[in-house]
Amino acid sequence: MSEKIEKLEKQMMGFGKETPSLMGSFMKLDHECVKDGLLSHKIKELMALSIGIAIRCEYCIRFHTAEAVKAGANRAEILEAAGVSVFMGGGPAVAYIAAELLPLLDEMGVK
Repeated sequence: MSEKIEKLEKQMMGFGKETPSLMGSFMKLDHECVKDGLLSHKIKELMALSIGIAIRCEYCIRFHTAEAVKAGANRAEILEAAGVSVFMGGGPAVAYIAAELLPLLDEMGVK
């Protein structure tokens, strides 16, 4: 996992210590939203990644790419999901795919 994500996770844990009720509720929502259901965990992480690109959230892109890979997504699946973000996010989504997602996939060695 990248240094930025590791740093963010530590910062979020610090925020959680200061706001345990809020972050506890957020983490429950997170786990509920991405668990296997009619849609698999992998598909849900790919959806979250696509949304992260469309809303231009660097941390979302990094986190959900890593989670999608952990869930078994390959480069082609990730890029297909990223393509959906272009439909919803237009030109800025293309910029985030080129500037954030592709270098991250290369850094992670995702084939």
